[in-house]
Amino acid sequence: MELYDSWWEEKRSAYLYGIMADTEKNILHKKLFTDLMHAADKQAHIWEAKISESGSQPPMTFVPDMRTRIVAAMVKIFGAENLHSILSAMKIRGMSVFTRYHSEHKHTSFSASSNLRAAVFGVNDGLISNMSLILGIAGANANQHFIILAGVAGLIAGASSMAAGEYVSVRSQREIFEYQIAIEKQELEEYPEEEMEELSLIYQARGVQKPEADKLARLMIENPETGLNALAREELGLNPEDLVSPYGAMISSFISFALGAAVPLFPFLTGNHAWNLTASTIITAVTLFIIGSILSLFNNRNPVLQGLRMLCIGVIAGSITYFIGKLIGVSV
Repeated sequence: MELYDSWWEEKRSAYLYGIMADTEKNILHKKLFTDLMHAADKQAHIWEAKISESGSQPPMTFVPDMRTRIVAAMVKIFGAENLHSILSAMKIRGMSVFTRYHSEHKHTSFSASSNLRAAVFGVNDGLISNMSLILGIAGANANQHFIILAGVAGLIAGASSMAAGEYVSVRSQREIFEYQIAIEKQELEEYPEEEMEELSLIYQARGVQKPEADKLARLMIENPETGLNALAREELGLNPEDLVSPYGAMISSFISFALGAAVPLFPFLTGNHAWNLTASTIITAVTLFIIGSILSLFNNRNPVLQGLRMLCIGVIAGSITYFIGKLIGVSV
């Protein structure tokens, strides 16, 4: 089975590299992904030979699974440069060619990959927290009016809190980075030779021989932008690609949490029906399973198991609040 899995991984990589090459406009990037596609195909042939040598029937053809098709569609829509974490989780290499693009644009724009992941988690948070709140109120035998009031309040309060927290967090991270990078920039302008020596020492500590380390450090420092980026990574341990717009993070958090919180509330807004709570629970359960499956794109795990795990987390959280509400309702 391991041989087949290795063959399938290489064929999947080749398939995605082909999609990336087809959608890439930069001629150098296109060539890189085309070469990687051929290399992955070549490695797949090696695994085919190993399968035959083991006495097993070699695989006939590669058929991409649903996850691979979804990622391929996302590459066509968003571009490979915006899907770093997803493609890396699927063992796609060569993504470092987009580093320059991200370092130039990421401070003022959204990163599709990071914001997609944050949005999914935001929806999940809103879904579980508001479902738990609604179940707690329903467990206390509250009427429809109180359930809707609590659900709307939970949606607004939770989304606002998430947005404010995300803004403060990202803004603080940006300010720390900007302060440290400003100091590093000044030092680079004042004494570039000393900065070059420090960078060389870091490379030597990683096992690079001194002549090669000196040469590499000089190449980095001679280009001010590249040098500053290298110093930020190597000396300060900062990755410019990890920074996103605080306003983008705030808006994304508010909207995603609100969308998730609206799911369990929706059935109650359709009218006063006996099946409202049941419908809310079922819709929430299905959505939790879907979110868990989507998160498998980021960790390359089984989407069904990921969906079931997320569903179990929601069931536990909802059950606890429901029974607490039940106890409070009885005692009151």
